[in-house]
Amino acid sequence: MKKNQAADDDDEDLNDTNYDEFNGYAGSLFSSGPYEKDDEEADAIYAALDKRMDERRKERREQREKEEIEKYRMERPKIQQQFSDLKRKLAEVTEEEWLSIPEVGDARNKRQRNPRYEKLTPVPDSFFAKHLQTGENHTSVDPRQTQFGGLNTPYPGGLNTPYPGGMTPGLMTPGTGELDMRKIGQARNTLMDMRLSQVSDSVSGQTVVDPKGYLTDLNSMIPTHGGDINDIKKARLLLKSVRETNPHHPPAWIASARLEEVTGKLQVARNLIMKGTEMCPKSEDVWLEAARLQPGDTAKAVVAQAVRHLPQSVRIYIRAAELETDIRAKKRVLRKALEHVPNSVRLWKAAVELEEPEDARIMLSRAVECCPTSVELWLALARLETYENARKVLNKARENIPTDRHIWITAAKLEEANGNTQMVEKIIDRAITSLRANGVEINREQWIQDAEECDRAGSVATCQAVMRAVIGIGIEEEDRKHTWMEDADSCVAHNALECARAIYAYALQVFPSKKSVWLRAAYFEKNHGTRESLEALLQRAVAHCPKAEVLWLMGAKSKWLAGDVPAARTSPTGRRRSGTSSGWWPPASRTPSD
Repeated sequence: MKKNQAADDDDEDLNDTNYDEFNGYAGSLFSSGPYEKDDEEADAIYAALDKRMDERRKERREQREKEEIEKYRMERPKIQQQFSDLKRKLAEVTEEEWLSIPEVGDARNKRQRNPRYEKLTPVPDSFFAKHLQTGENHTSVDPRQTQFGGLNTPYPGGLNTPYPGGMTPGLMTPGTGELDMRKIGQARNTLMDMRLSQVSDSVSGQTVVDPKGYLTDLNSMIPTHGGDINDIKKARLLLKSVRETNPHHPPAWIASARLEEVTGKLQVARNLIMKGTEMCPKSEDVWLEAARLQPGDTAKAVVAQAVRHLPQSVRIYIRAAELETDIRAKKRVLRKALEHVPNSVRLWKAAVELEEPEDARIMLSRAVECCPTSVELWLALARLETYENARKVLNKARENIPTDRHIWITAAKLEEANGNTQMVEKIIDRAITSLRANGVEINREQWIQDAEECDRAGSVATCQAVMRAVIGIGIEEEDRKHTWMEDADSCVAHNALECARAIYAYALQVFPSKKSVWLRAAYFEKNHGTRESLEALLQRAVAHCPKAEVLWLMGAKSKWLAGDVPAARTSPTGRRRSGTSSGWWPPASRTPSD
C-alpha cells in the first residue's frame, strides 16, 4: 500500500504552474477511485440537465447576441455607412458647383508625365530579299591596311595578285533566310484561305463575307469561354477518348457537343450530338440536348424521332409542346402525350393551363381519376366547381389523400367564402384529429405559415381558427407567454394582422390577469386596429385587471382623443377601484382645462 501511495504521489504534478491558490494543485481528488455504473448514470443526468437548461436559454441568448451585434454596428459603423449621407447629398450638387470643383494636380515629374517612347519602324520583306540576293561588295579599303604600306611592298608574286577564289560566285550564293521568308508568306496565305473557307457558304458555294465588317467578324471566331487553346485541344482529345472507349455513355456526347458549341463550332456540335442519339437512343438527356442545338423545324423532327424511341418520356413531350408556336398545336401535342402517359401530373397541369375554364374543369375531372394522389389537381378542380360540387370534390380528395393538411384548410376557406363561418372551427378541429389519427405530425410552424397565407387571402375566420388550433401545440407551460408574444410579433412583421389578433385573443384567455399581455394587445389595437376595438379591449382589460392604472389611463386618453371629453373626465369605476392613486387623478383633473 505504501509503495502504491508513493507511486501516486510521484505521478502528481507539483509544478508551480499547476498550483492555484483556491483549488490547490490541479487534478481530481477522486481520480484514483473506481468509475462505477452509478457514476456514469450521474454524469448522464447532469449532462442532460445542462443540455436542457442550454436549450431553454438558447432563444434569449441568441436574441441578446443579436442585440449586441446591432449595438456594436451602431457604435462602430463601417466607413461606407459613415459617408452614406454625403453620397446622398451629391444628388443636390448643381452642375455649376460640380464644374467649379478644382482638378487634382499631377504630382509626377516631367519625365513621368511626358515619357518618350521608342518608335520602331518595321523593315519590309523586300529589303531583306534584296540584300540576300545581291550579296555584299567592298568599295573601300580599311585604313589599317595602308598604315604601314603593306599592300605596296614588292613581294614577288603575291600581294597584287588577286586572292584565289575571292571573286568566285560562292559569296554571291543567297543565304538561307530566303527560304524562311518564303515559308512565312506561304503560311500567311494558307491561314487566310482557311479563315475564308470557314465563313463561306458550303451549300451554294457563294461567299457571304462582308468586306466592311470582316475584321470585326474575325473577333467572333475567338473562343468566348476565356480558356487556352491548348486546354481546348486537351479536352477535345479526352472526350474523344471517352466516346471511343464507351460509345454508349450519354454524358460524353453531351459534353463533347457543348465544348464545340462554346468554341463557336455549332455545326460540329450538332453533328456530334446527332451521332450521340444514334449511339444512345434511349437517353432522354441526349435527345433534349439535340433538340436544343438544332434550329426550328429540325428540332421538331428531332423531338418526333425521340418520341418514337422514348414514348413514356414526359420531358420530351414538354419540349415538343414548347417548340410549337400555335396554341392548337400545343394542345394536340399534350393530348397525344396524355394518351401515352396518363399518370403524369406535369402533363396534366401543362394541358389544363391552355384550356378555357369549362374545358379545364372537364380535363381536371379526368386528371384526378388518373392521378388521385395529386393535391394540386384536386384543389384546382375544387376552385372551378360550384359550392356543392366543390364540397364533394374535397371530400373525395380527403378519402384519397388523408394525410394532407391543405385539403382541410381549403375546405375551411370554402365554407367561409360561402358564409358558413360556424363550420370553419369544426373543420380545423377535425383536421387536427384526422391527421393525428393517420400518423401525421402536426408541425406548428407550417400551420402558422398556412394561417398567414389565409390572412393574406382574406380568409380571416380560417386563419383565426388555425391559430387557435395549433398555437399551443409543442409549447411547454412555462414558455407559453414568451413564445406567443414572439409569434404575434412575427405575424405583425409578416403583415398578418388577423393572425396576431387571434394570438393575443388566445393568450388573454389563458392569462386573463397578466397586465403585460393586455398592454401588448392594447398597443397592437392602437397601432393596427380601430378606436372601437381598442376601447372594447380596454374595457375587458380593466375588468380583469382593475388595479392596472395604465389601462385606465389608456381608455381615458382614447376617449379624450376621440373628442368624448365628458366620458374621459368621469370614470367612477376607475376612481373607486383605484382609490387615491396619484397616477389616475392628474389626467382626470387635467382633462377639463385641456
